[in-house]
Amino acid sequence: MGVVTTSDAPAPPVVLYGRAGCHLCDDARAVVEAVCAEAGVAWAEVDVDAPGADPVLREQYGEYVPVVTVGGVQQGFWRVDARRLARAVGRISTARADLG
Repeated sequence: MGVVTTSDAPAPPVVLYGRAGCHLCDDARAVVEAVCAEAGVAWAEVDVDAPGADPVLREQYGEYVPVVTVGGVQQGFWRVDARRLARAVGRISTARADLG
């Protein structure tokens, strides 16, 4: 599981918050990978328990992992619905296209 690092690059629009050894996180990862690949959208994964991880993330998401956010808005937790995620990803993709 990767940890998002801070940089000047914009944050990926889709973020999966989870932890190692979480079977629901494995299931969610497969859904996020498939939906984001189909939409051509970047995503990142954050381990809320990783050394050096923000303790606020553990407090906010720890009992609910996996949690998926799109554009900073929580879209689901525990079980990720592919159709709901695809709609949310589609909305953010459309909004970005309108800005460009």
